[in-house]
Amino acid sequence: MNTRGEAIYRSIYLPLDNSAHSLRALDLAIELARASGAALTGSHVYAARLHDRRFRQMEGGLPEPYRKEDKLVEQRAIHDDLITRGLQAISDSYLDVFDARCRAAGLEGRRVHLEGRNWQRLVDDIAASDCDLVAMGALGLGAVACSQVGSVAERVARRIDRDLLLVRETEPCEAGAGGAVVVALDGSAPSFGALMTALDLAAVWQRPVEAVAVFDPHFHYVAFDRIARVLSAEAAQVFRFEQQEKLHEQIIDSGLAKIYQGHLDVAARLARERGIEITTRLLAGKPFEKLLQHARETRPLLLLAGRSGVHSDAGGIDLGSTTENLLRQAPCSLLLSARCFEPPVEHVAAATMAWTDEAEQRIERVPEFARAMARKAVVEHAAKLGHTIVTSDVIDSLLATIPPGAVQRYADQHGVAANSLQGAGSRCPFAPRRVDADSAAMTWAPDALARLARIEPAAVREHARLRIEKAARLARRTAVDLALVEQAERAMHAAMG
Repeated sequence: MNTRGEAIYRSIYLPLDNSAHSLRALDLAIELARASGAALTGSHVYAARLHDRRFRQMEGGLPEPYRKEDKLVEQRAIHDDLITRGLQAISDSYLDVFDARCRAAGLEGRRVHLEGRNWQRLVDDIAASDCDLVAMGALGLGAVACSQVGSVAERVARRIDRDLLLVRETEPCEAGAGGAVVVALDGSAPSFGALMTALDLAAVWQRPVEAVAVFDPHFHYVAFDRIARVLSAEAAQVFRFEQQEKLHEQIIDSGLAKIYQGHLDVAARLARERGIEITTRLLAGKPFEKLLQHARETRPLLLLAGRSGVHSDAGGIDLGSTTENLLRQAPCSLLLSARCFEPPVEHVAAATMAWTDEAEQRIERVPEFARAMARKAVVEHAAKLGHTIVTSDVIDSLLATIPPGAVQRYADQHGVAANSLQGAGSRCPFAPRRVDADSAAMTWAPDALARLARIEPAAVREHARLRIEKAARLARRTAVDLALVEQAERAMHAAMG
């Protein structure tokens, strides 16, 4: 689904209850189906057994003449027949409306009758279907003035793994009255998936696209205020409270703005590659609050968001906190995107990744024909570790993952000499230049190795080993002793506070 060059959606599933919101969802689904050739399935769930059980519970309140055994048996038979046939007739009537609107649009639709608990039967039928979009009203026949989202809509939203379009309007958007397609972007794969779907939908509906990113620079002020109230003087010194607070003020806040602006820059580049110019907006504050405020002010046709966000765990979560708040309070139609998309690493690097001078010097020593490959490998590794600045440490940690003989194999595959890749005595294309002492293998004293083995976790231990050997080479030494390891440990503890 949603791959460039393919239909936006192949199959659209419509839970119908003849409410105004449900009928508007049907209209939008028909528009999408006419543009993409998607199949349409109209579904209605009726609960005959539930009504039958409720009738039996209310028998005690019947007038005395109807409480005689023969009358009860008669009434039960009549009720069972009327309820079963009556609810089926109502369901048929709802789906007749679906059929009529499909025929008027020159489309064919498939009808589905389901009996049971409404949300549960819908979830099961959707899971068994091949649909890639579910379109339904955000509110149903039971809505009242203060309703935020219908119980069926919310339960379906939490339990399906398909795109879900929740329609909040009952009439088409008036010409000139807003109507942009807005996507909430936080740098996660689900949010970029929502962006790609937004570009597809905007092309169908001929609407502009706006990407909105929100970062929260205020949270740490609240957090540090609460921390300051409980930390003892000794604890504050251990935590280095003043230095940590200053770090947040000078680095983290401005860094957050840069990160989220980078997400917007990547989004704009992805859109341009598809021939679409989008607008972008960076907002500061609580994400769901600012997104709701922006939607109320601009009145978009549709707001898209990933089902979960950048801080969600890999599994177990149904909706992220921001998405959950949008589900309940968004003033416009909302599309919860199940699609994930990872932007090309070079796009992300261009927008968010910086290199230190030392790292740049090391990459420049790679032969030109292999430089792009080496730079991409470094950037991918840095991104995987969550870095936005490439330093020598990042390069060193990548080197530790390269299997022995990899450089020689690459040279053989490309018909070049391995030493042309390695440079002047280096171990790999982008390893640092070594001093003369590096021509000999680095040896470790037994007690130094024993001390190194105590460093946990393994990733930190490997990082420490690389740093220690680098310090030894800079000192023109060919062996690592215990004193050098202890010196490195003290430096690490000082850096970590």
